[in-house]
Amino acid sequence: MEEKGKKAKFNYELDFGNINFREQPSLYRVGKGEQGVLLVEPYKSEILPHWRFKTPEVATESSEKIYSLFLQYLEQNDFIGADMARKFLQMGYTRSRRYANHKSGKKYKGPVPEDKKGQSGAHGRQQLPVDPDPVKAASAAIFKEKWDLAKQNPEYIRQMEIFEKKYE
Repeated sequence: MEEKGKKAKFNYELDFGNINFREQPSLYRVGKGEQGVLLVEPYKSEILPHWRFKTPEVATESSEKIYSLFLQYLEQNDFIGADMARKFLQMGYTRSRRYANHKSGKKYKGPVPEDKKGQSGAHGRQQLPVDPDPVKAASAAIFKEKWDLAKQNPEYIRQMEIFEKKYE
């Protein structure tokens, strides 16, 4: 058990290829931010096909679909599904912002050192100058609006509290 007030860490050592988190919810941890967004099944496979942000029109359609999935998961008392949908909305925002600031999608110059792959941060690499893309900035704003709605949803907050008391 974690210290009171601290969230349990996301466990990257689980066998994600063989776990159905809908059937084994006790293994899921919310973690921080987008942790596990591309690992937790069956939710990844249910949500990922709808996740797009190339243009504001595409981002609108994508964010609305993912938000509707978020609401469906809440209706089904499927907190993990709702949390994963929230993570995809957050990732829509963060990835769009990255491309809004760097048209290439690359924030840093040079390759990631072998011993630092899979970790976030610069790891001593030089950050590239900002090269703005207003289209991606608009996509980011669209995802941000839905992400904010999701994380502030009273039913989501209620289900998170129940989940954390039960499993974390």
